[in-house]
Amino acid sequence: MLRVSAILLLSLLATFVSAIKFDLAASPSSSAYNDRKCLSQYVSENTMVIVTVKVGEGYNQRVDLEIYDDSDSMNKYATRKDVGEQGAKLAFNTHTDASIIVCFTNTLSEGFKNNAGYKRTIDVDYDIGAEALDYTKIAKAEKLKPLELELRKLEKVVQEIWDEMEYLKKREAKMRDTNESTNERVQWFSSLTMFALVSLGTWQVMYLRRFFKRKRLID
Repeated sequence: MLRVSAILLLSLLATFVSAIKFDLAASPSSSAYNDRKCLSQYVSENTMVIVTVKVGEGYNQRVDLEIYDDSDSMNKYATRKDVGEQGAKLAFNTHTDASIIVCFTNTLSEGFKNNAGYKRTIDVDYDIGAEALDYTKIAKAEKLKPLELELRKLEKVVQEIWDEMEYLKKREAKMRDTNESTNERVQWFSSLTMFALVSLGTWQVMYLRRFFKRKRLID
């Protein structure tokens, strides 16, 4: 029983959902894009992500959202126009190691003057990796017992932690190679600088010695 309790506790601690709730003020159509609000979450390559958005009530306001990453290719994963109170649930797999950015704009309808009273509440939930899997369907398909299902969840979480550690290990090795290469270049640059300074100093001494001899200032 102690082992079972420990496993269940670890699975509960390892599995979490990132939830954010905020108010988004409405802006005229001419400035709504500049007043947009963005949230970011770093996600590894080929990871399943589910973004669930709930939008509160708002009169004559249109909430749009866009999901993309900050990689060089700027992969765009989803766009939704006029997300109403029914909300939206968007699922996708990431294409690269990057931060997933979710941006919201709240556009005020034409003919309405902007004031602080126009705003809508945005509720965003991130389900990433193991969190995004539908374990109810898995349990039904494979006929798993509750304990076996918790072990499956824990196995997935541990695998993600292992993959993250491997990624960090590669990053550390890459940074170490970069540091060693930089140190080697600095050493070569220092050696060339010292050689140039010594050569220039020797040439100056010899030039001044010849100059003073021509002027008969020294023997």
